[in-house]
Amino acid sequence: MQVKAIILGADKGITTTDETPKIFKAICGIPIINVLIKTIENSGISDIYLVVNPQHKKKVTELISHTVFSQPAPLGTAHAALMARQALTPFNGCVMILFGDTPLITDTTIKRMIDKQASGSDVVALGFIPADSRRYGRLIMGDNGLEKIVEYKDANDMERTIRLCNSGVMCINGQYVLQLLEKVKNDNASGKYYITDIVKIAKDMGLKTDFVMGSAEELHGINSPEELEAAEELFIQYQTRNKNDY
Repeated sequence: MQVKAIILGADKGITTTDETPKIFKAICGIPIINVLIKTIENSGISDIYLVVNPQHKKKVTELISHTVFSQPAPLGTAHAALMARQALTPFNGCVMILFGDTPLITDTTIKRMIDKQASGSDVVALGFIPADSRRYGRLIMGDNGLEKIVEYKDANDMERTIRLCNSGVMCINGQYVLQLLEKVKNDNASGKYYITDIVKIAKDMGLKTDFVMGSAEELHGINSPEELEAAEELFIQYQTRNKNDY
């Protein structure tokens, strides 16, 4: 089965005054985007696409050899993924959606998600249990498995007690990916188009949805200088255990 990976990397810096996008920050001297891309390649995916802010497209193309698309306005993750429409039309394989500020995901987890999708699940979310769940959306389970994902801002008090959180990473049946993304609306607390909404949309369409569990370490996000430093420490530990050469 052919697999394509879309990396959403239009984030700004790790502080409000930092103009350097997260994907250009370095871990052990390696740009974050290159760390993530090598992991994706190690999982067996060669068709990789990146969505960035138009201002940074030129610099990104100097760092990577893959196709780069622009997101002209920060309207949400579903909107960002749609900027790669050209790569997804038509496509009947598997589509991985990943995030440039979560570079420590392992190739093993990516393969597990692809296998889960190939076994019959049309939308596969990647869940995990973080130490601090205050900013993460929740995976809402029902009698028939994964029912929907609720962003933290939109979650009620009961939903916020759920420990199973959403990493944002998804694996989607390419046959339905554009249809699902185009159905996403922005009627939420942030007024943005969230890719997480496709779980409920898929469910309503009669498609099969499921999830794979990842670890808090590999899904460590980078949103502050402290988290960048922690990511570097985790990366060193991972390299020591696996003896990978970047």
